[in-house]
Amino acid sequence: MSARIIDGKAFAAGLRQRIAAEVTRLKQAAGFTPGLAVVLVGEDPASQVYVRSKGKATLEVGMASFEHKLDVGTTQEALLALVDKLNRDPAVHGILVQLPLPKHIDEARVLATIVPEKDVDGFHVVNAGKLATGAKDAIVPCTPLGSLMLLKDTLGDLAGKSAVVVGRSNIVGKPMAQLLLKESCTVTVAHSRTRDLPAVVRQADIVVAAVGRAEMVKGDWIKPGATVIDVGINRVTGPDGKARLVGDVDYESALPVAGAITPVPGGVGPMTIACLLANTLIAACRAKGLAEPTL
Repeated sequence: MSARIIDGKAFAAGLRQRIAAEVTRLKQAAGFTPGLAVVLVGEDPASQVYVRSKGKATLEVGMASFEHKLDVGTTQEALLALVDKLNRDPAVHGILVQLPLPKHIDEARVLATIVPEKDVDGFHVVNAGKLATGAKDAIVPCTPLGSLMLLKDTLGDLAGKSAVVVGRSNIVGKPMAQLLLKESCTVTVAHSRTRDLPAVVRQADIVVAAVGRAEMVKGDWIKPGATVIDVGINRVTGPDGKARLVGDVDYESALPVAGAITPVPGGVGPMTIACLLANTLIAACRAKGLAEPTL
């Protein structure tokens, strides 16, 4: 028996289609276009690819895309001034500052400067606090939100299930745990210092691997029939000398054990940009006092 492959690419495509339909409706009914501003400082190759992909996806769903590409030597003061300008721009409903930033810039200071209402990455402490306290208007980080969508599409009601999140980052691990708690799961957050990590993971109906270590979670760690969401994206060199992408889960050994699993690539990855667009759409509706769409 082999696990069901959770097709994040197909789900994300459907989500983008629904977002595009809502954007068209807003243009016709309310006369405005949701806008997303992306700020890139420097010339990090991976960041450039991400920003290009985000800009293309934004335009494809009919939103306005505002790209700001700054020199690597841009001062922190200049970047903060740009963020402040975007905060006050009524055409911009979402602001994303691409990380990592150059070392001379304080990332926490920059993220804190984005107004929470336009923080479509969901990294601001206000949005983190709202998520932790169960507030309905929290903007949720895109990768955990996409992972939750895939889980609910695969399993339906998650209430009562045992979930283990491997990884405790502010970007994925902690918000993922909060989302699962909100769905009435029994949640364990595991990490590098967890004692007998395989035994902890083996108890879970749901495993979310977000630890950033290539193929760390082995197939014999997985409870038979469990659903596995692999958030990891790691570039490794195979025996043939060619680079390839793998997740935090040893996919080949987990495939015969799990009930359902996301592949890498093609699983959680495509959901991140789709959820960024969803967050921007929701932020735009809130800014205009309109009902939030059900996506």
